[in-house]
Amino acid sequence: MGVVREGGCVCGAVRYRIMADPQFGLVCHCTWCQKRSGSAFSFSAYCRDEDIEFNGGPRASYEHRSDETGRWLRTEFCPTCGTPVTHTTELRPGLRAIAAGTLDDPDSLRIDRHIWTRSARKWVAIPEDVERYDKGSAGAKPLKR
Repeated sequence: MGVVREGGCVCGAVRYRIMADPQFGLVCHCTWCQKRSGSAFSFSAYCRDEDIEFNGGPRASYEHRSDETGRWLRTEFCPTCGTPVTHTTELRPGLRAIAAGTLDDPDSLRIDRHIWTRSARKWVAIPEDVERYDKGSAGAKPLKR
C-alpha cells in the first residue's frame, strides 16, 4: 500500500480516497478527451477499482462510444457542479481513472505515458522521458523519439 490520496469535485459534494498507489498515470490527447475535459488533454491516474472509496453525494454518468475503436468510455461527474471526477473504460476492466486535477495534491502523481499524440495540440510539449503513443497504448509499442 502506498500513500493515501484524497480528492473531489469543485463544490465538495463528491469526495474520494485512493487507498493504494495508482497503476499508472496517463495523459490522453484524443479529441474526445479534449472535449470532455474542456482542455488540450486529460490527465488520469488509473487505479484498481477496489482501491478507491467514494463518499458524499452520488455521481452522474455519461457513456460515450468511440467512433474509431467502437469501445465505450463511461465518465462520471458531480451532478451539482459538473466536475468530471472519474471514468471507466471497456478496454481496462477493473481499473478506474481518477481525473488528476480533482486530487487535493495533483503533484503527487507521476505521468507514465502520453496517448493519442497524433491529436495533440501543436503547442503542447511532451517530455522526452515518458512513453509516447500515436494512438492508444494497449498492446502498442511506444513511438521512437
